[in-house]
Amino acid sequence: MKTIAYFAFVLLGVIWGSNFIFMKWAADYITPQQVAFLRVVFGFVPLLIFAVIRGEIRLRDMRHIHHFAVMALLATAIYYFAFAKGAALLLSSVAGMLSGSIPLFAFVTALVFLREERPTFKSIGGVVLGFAGVVLIARPWQLDADQMAGGAISLVGTAYMVGGALSVGCSFVYARKFITPLRLSAVALSTYQIGIATAIFALTTNYTGIDAVFSDAQAAWGLVVGLGILGTGLAYILYYFIVENLGAMAASGVTYLPPLVAMAIGIVLIGEPVATLDIVAVLAILSGVFLQQTGKRILAVKKQTP
Repeated sequence: MKTIAYFAFVLLGVIWGSNFIFMKWAADYITPQQVAFLRVVFGFVPLLIFAVIRGEIRLRDMRHIHHFAVMALLATAIYYFAFAKGAALLLSSVAGMLSGSIPLFAFVTALVFLREERPTFKSIGGVVLGFAGVVLIARPWQLDADQMAGGAISLVGTAYMVGGALSVGCSFVYARKFITPLRLSAVALSTYQIGIATAIFALTTNYTGIDAVFSDAQAAWGLVVGLGILGTGLAYILYYFIVENLGAMAASGVTYLPPLVAMAIGIVLIGEPVATLDIVAVLAILSGVFLQQTGKRILAVKKQTP
């Protein structure tokens, strides 16, 4: 089963890494909140059908609805909106690079909320290095008034990406503490979470002009299939499957892959300009994540030593 989990780990990284260009295409026609709303709709419908066919939906699970609601906010609603907004303001490759900071936020929130998590010099150094990479991408020292609003370098876009990374980073910790012990299937958890997120967006989204995205085949297919069916429905089944078989904090390591996938798509397939400093920055983020996670594992080994 672990072999399948590692395959799911790679597949999820590739799916999430390709999401940024799909969000960029859709944001040319509709608002970021509309992008996030349609994404969850097209992810939720096939997921719900699949869950019902498999008999995964159970009324007794609703006693945990408060936990599903928190996950819907942290790991779907806030996360999707913030990343859609960030992708609209930044190059897709740059937005993807910033998504690599998710494990850093997962680690920081774990330190705050999980007693068993304790820092080491190596893990703290990794966090510092990772956040230095985020600053290098944002480059606030180069921003003028126009760049503050958008463009290749956007402090606002970076702030949205960081906010989304913080939200989903918190969700890994929440899943570890409250969701994993429920022992529910990946399909059921995904359906409940995305269903609640769909309701949240349905009540808060302005629908004016939302059909404009379907005037462009590339944007429409990217939104429906790339962001919806694969990037939401399948992605969350894979995510919970990985959490179940490898652990929640190990699952957060899947975010190593999306920055590299997004950068490759942006540079090779789309032809986006990426500065040398951006590459240095993403290497700093990924190196920081590596140090943070290996530092934590070293601590775990020491705790097991008699």
